[in-house]
Amino acid sequence: MEISYAELRQKTVVNIADGKNLGHIIDAIFDDTYGKLLGFVVPSIKRSFFKSQNDIFIPYQNICKIGTDVILVELLPQNAPNPTPQNDEPYAFAQTRSNKVQATNWSKL
Repeated sequence: MEISYAELRQKTVVNIADGKNLGHIIDAIFDDTYGKLLGFVVPSIKRSFFKSQNDIFIPYQNICKIGTDVILVELLPQNAPNPTPQNDEPYAFAQTRSNKVQATNWSKL
């Protein structure tokens, strides 16, 4: 399946862990060494009219399904354990990096 970034930006991102609408993708993060997609960035929920929290990074491995209108992701609470990384993949670097930023704010990278 081929899909452009412009088409991805139009889809709504929904967290299946709690059913929250996370908004739309605002950025895609790539590993420049291997050319592999690490994940997407969605805006955080605004706290007030003038201030907002940092953006949220969604690791590629947490994307469950890309549908015609929606992208389903699974972001667990920050205190939940991260899934065990599979080191048998050739690009273990990207997977290890994305495990470190499981459902965290983008500024904490």
